Amino acid sequence: MSLLASFSKKSKLNASIKQTAQARKSEGSKADGLFKASYQGYADVLLDDPIRADALYNWGFALLHQAQIKTGEEAAKIFQDAINKFAFCMLINPNYLGAAINSGVAYMDFARLKKVMPHDKLYEMAKKQFESANAIQAGTASYNLACIYGLRGDKAACLKALEEAVNKATLPEVSDIMDDPDMASVKAQDWFIEFIETLNNKVEVEPEVKEVVVDPTSSKWKLAERKFTVEEEVDAEPEAIIEERASENDASPEETTTEQESK
Repeated sequence: MSLLASFSKKSKLNASIKQTAQARKSEGSKADGLFKASYQGYADVLLDDPIRADALYNWGFALLHQAQIKTGEEAAKIFQDAINKFAFCMLINPNYLGAAINSGVAYMDFARLKKVMPHDKLYEMAKKQFESANAIQAGTASYNLACIYGLRGDKAACLKALEEAVNKATLPEVSDIMDDPDMASVKAQDWFIEFIETLNNKVEVEPEVKEVVVDPTSSKWKLAERKFTVEEEVDAEPEAIIEERASENDASPEETTTEQESK
C-alpha cells in the first residue's frame, strides 16, 4: 500500500471513529444515520487489501477442513469461525471467488452437522453464497446449487443448475455425482437418470480452460475453488524447467566440450 493510500485510509478511519462517538451521544434516526455512515467508513478502510484477504481466506479454508474432522459443538464452533473468516475476506474483496464457494460449503456442512431440514436458514445461507460465487464467475457453483435443490426436491431448479454446470464445464465426474449424498433423493428419478445417461453418451470434448485454480491438496471436489497465495505462486516452478536443469547438470564434461566445439 502506498504512503498516500495509507494516509487516506487512516483519515477515513478517524472520521468513522468520530461518527461512532457522535452516534453514541445522539438518539433516534440521527444516531442510526451516524452509525451507518461509520460502518461504511470502516468497510471502505478494509476494502482492497489483497494480502489480508488472502490470509483470511486461507485461515477460513484451514478452519473448514478442521471442522470436518470434528464432531458436536466443537465442530459447530469451528464451522462458524470459518464462515466468519470467509465473510471478513469478502468484506475486503467482494469478488473473492474461493471465499464465496467455501463459505457455502461451510454452511452446508454446518447444516448437516445440525441435521436441519433442507429449507432451514443454514441451507438458505449456503444458497446465497453459491449464488454470489456464480455472480463472480458464471457456473462455478452451479453444481453446489443443484445439490441444495436436489435436497429440497426441486426438480426444475436442480436440472437447470446441473445443465449450467455442464455448459460451464464445472460438473464433477459422473461417479462423484452418483456417490454424492446430496443427490440421493433424486438419483432414482427418471429425469435424473436421463440426465446421467446423456452425460455418459456425450462425446468427449476438450475441456474449457478455466481461470479458477483447482486446489491440489483438497480431497473433496466441492472445495476445489481457491486462489493460491503470493508465496505459492513464487515458489511454483514448472516441472519442465526443473527437468531441463537436471539434464544440464547431468551432462558430462566431454559432452559439454564437444557441444562447444561443434558450435
